[in-house]
Amino acid sequence: MNTIGAARRAPVADTARATTYWQWAAGLDEQDTDHDVAKAMELLDERWTLLIIRELVTGSRYFNELRRGVPRMSPSLLSRRLNRLERAGVLQRRPDGNRVRYLLTPAGQELRPVVEALGARGIRWIPELGDEDLDPQLLLWDMHRNVDHDVVPDQRTVVQFSFTDVPIHNRDWWLVITPGDVDVCDDDPGYPPTVMMTVGLRRMTEIWRGDLAWSDALRSGAVEVHGPEALRRALPRWFRLSTFAQVPRPHRVS
Repeated sequence: MNTIGAARRAPVADTARATTYWQWAAGLDEQDTDHDVAKAMELLDERWTLLIIRELVTGSRYFNELRRGVPRMSPSLLSRRLNRLERAGVLQRRPDGNRVRYLLTPAGQELRPVVEALGARGIRWIPELGDEDLDPQLLLWDMHRNVDHDVVPDQRTVVQFSFTDVPIHNRDWWLVITPGDVDVCDDDPGYPPTVMMTVGLRRMTEIWRGDLAWSDALRSGAVEVHGPEALRRALPRWFRLSTFAQVPRPHRVS
């Protein structure tokens, strides 16, 4: 069975209890940091916690944004994790109209290099993703945070993606780009596409990860872009690649 593009997966139940290692004791030598690691991990090794922090580090601020970044996490579990991170001093809540904004505290910001190191390690030592790892929703959610508004046309710009290796019910996705904002849509937003891309989800993921250059993908026909010629040529510049696209990889052939 082709599992690519299974974006609407059921939320995963949380059956694990908070981890306690009982490895801290007063009077330890100042040079012994093993116990400090254990105390930190009592918070960080709960399932989903580091992914929530990843979302906050990369710019998600509201509950629904966090949900879209971790779509397999149930809303109730996300609420519990956010409450625990707030009690631990990692994040704070601020009223924002009729919504709540979640912001990392200085203690939370200290986790940024941890998230970045894990991301770099993953892309450096995992040479190829399995079909089950490919998800159009998560790919476009990451891409939407990396639109270069300085080069995208000033008016509303709609980029339609048709992923050829995804089941037909989940094949078409849209990015609706307006000045200062980007929306990810899995239903037709009702605006005519400015440009349309036909590409395999795996190939688009490889471009995004830095494994395949835009120019090579276009030249080989792995990506087809439909629309006015000037916009077709400009499209690759509309997106900054993943933060980790430039990470050196031992498996990459130069």
